[in-house]
Amino acid sequence: MKALELPESLKKFTCIDECPVRNVISRFSGKWQMLVLCVLAENGATRFNAISKAIPDLSPKVLTETLKNLEIDGYVIRKMYAEIPPKVEYSLSELGQSLMVVIKDMIAWTVAHYKEIESNRKSNKR
Repeated sequence: MKALELPESLKKFTCIDECPVRNVISRFSGKWQMLVLCVLAENGATRFNAISKAIPDLSPKVLTETLKNLEIDGYVIRKMYAEIPPKVEYSLSELGQSLMVVIKDMIAWTVAHYKEIESNRKSNKR
């Protein structure tokens, strides 16, 4: 039996190392990343505890990991002040600010369609 040949339009997703969806979009579109980016976009330079209070169901461990990944990818800048006790603030980089243009459009779409989506979820519960 001949192996199933993928259409060209799907092949871009099969190369794990080079797929932008797997390697870029998935890093900022997870469960917490967009919320953290939104908090930083709305508040500018923000301390860890303030982010944690803004998203109370996000554990400190996961927030730390999320901020590290956003910093590694260049969306977030971590600034440490030489004070006692140490003071650390997080803010959006230029790359993060440019990403927020797209995310804000997604948020507007979500708000515009939220009631319809909720209605669909209620009527399609299994």
